[in-house]
Amino acid sequence: MDQHFLSIEEFNELLKQWNGQTIKVSKFELDDIDETVMNLQDISYSRNTRRIDDYVPMHALQLNGSGAVQTDATNPQSLPTSLYEIPLEDNSLYEFDSSHFLLSTERGVYKIELV
Repeated sequence: MDQHFLSIEEFNELLKQWNGQTIKVSKFELDDIDETVMNLQDISYSRNTRRIDDYVPMHALQLNGSGAVQTDATNPQSLPTSLYEIPLEDNSLYEFDSSHFLLSTERGVYKIELV
């Protein structure tokens, strides 16, 4: 299947099908790559209307579940909360190619795949 762009609603519906499964989220930001493996329990969204600057996102995708994060320089560490948050922007791009999702923002690219 060819990779194609999705609406946020299509992205949400497809990603929800992975609830209860183990996923890996790879974040590519500048020269940094972080990988998080987690048991996806639920997907939710947050809205922050009390932002003091543009660094805090207005909307965020929240992947709920337990997991561990691996950065370039450290051993895997448990997520501090049962939540992995991806900031969303008005111009974020959502893609799916039947094996993984790509979510692209101005700050970085997030790849979500089954483990």
